[in-house]
Amino acid sequence: MIVPQFWAEARKRHRDRTRQVTVRRFGWSDESQADALAMAEARASEALARLLAGEKVEGRERKAAYNGASGVPIREEVLSRHGDEVITRNAYGAHCLNTPRALFADIDFEPTGGPGKDAWIRLGVSLAAGVLVGLQFDSRGLAWVVSGIAFLLSSTVASLIRRSVTAFRGGASRIARQRILAYLARHPEWSLRLYETPGGLRLLATHRPFDPGAPEVQRFFAAVGADPVYVRMCLNQRCFRARLTAKPWRMGIAGHMRPRPGVWPVDPARRHVREQWVANYEETAVRFAACRFVESLGSGTVHRDLVSVVELHDERSRALRPEAPLA
Repeated sequence: MIVPQFWAEARKRHRDRTRQVTVRRFGWSDESQADALAMAEARASEALARLLAGEKVEGRERKAAYNGASGVPIREEVLSRHGDEVITRNAYGAHCLNTPRALFADIDFEPTGGPGKDAWIRLGVSLAAGVLVGLQFDSRGLAWVVSGIAFLLSSTVASLIRRSVTAFRGGASRIARQRILAYLARHPEWSLRLYETPGGLRLLATHRPFDPGAPEVQRFFAAVGADPVYVRMCLNQRCFRARLTAKPWRMGIAGHMRPRPGVWPVDPARRHVREQWVANYEETAVRFAACRFVESLGSGTVHRDLVSVVELHDERSRALRPEAPLA
């Protein structure tokens, strides 16, 4: 896991008779701003040389979800460091705990990422409608038209089917809990702290530290149904992550992080805009919790190297304050 303290961006430009090209690259360092700028200059020069040699090169590095861009570490403002753990501010303003050893997993009750079951249901409904029309009228073109219309209209049907199946099985929370308990039955040495979040559940394994890239971690994620975007982030950034403060829109803060799009670093000339937004966010966030501790499952073991991480997470997320609304 790399969460640099200093960031800089360099720009390199080439102009000849036929074209003008510009590339921008970031540099980072834990030592100084000068070192970050030196890296940025070197990376920009290297990218420009590759571009001029005929290679396809992106003009600039953009921030991806969970900072998952290949080769670029977590690009967020560092708020504090606690041994190996680092707390940063993400693009919408919340504090996030980044750790190379404490296995966190968030389980969202609403499906995210990939086509999902709804898409397959919609596809089946639309194809069936097309086949029926084709058999009735012997018209291939009309069948495709009806298939397309059915596909567009069937999202509601697919959503209703999914929700009905979930309700029949006892609800999303019960299904998730059954998966967790089934995993623990197969791995009795595991110990998991279970938290409620606004959109699902959070798990924290406490019996020992883990490597984010280990195959057993990926098997655990798959078994409990962890958020697939989060799973990719863990692999790309070699770390685990947990949001510690509320999402602004859940606390009634309508405006986005300023200046937009909220990425780090911020132009010094516009830093005051960010600071004003952050001051309002921090004043509001102290009344809310990011998650709520429910219970400890499994062996109950807490590894000595993880005690400080558990305490830091529970304190900063307000997980042990049941009076604080979840956001």
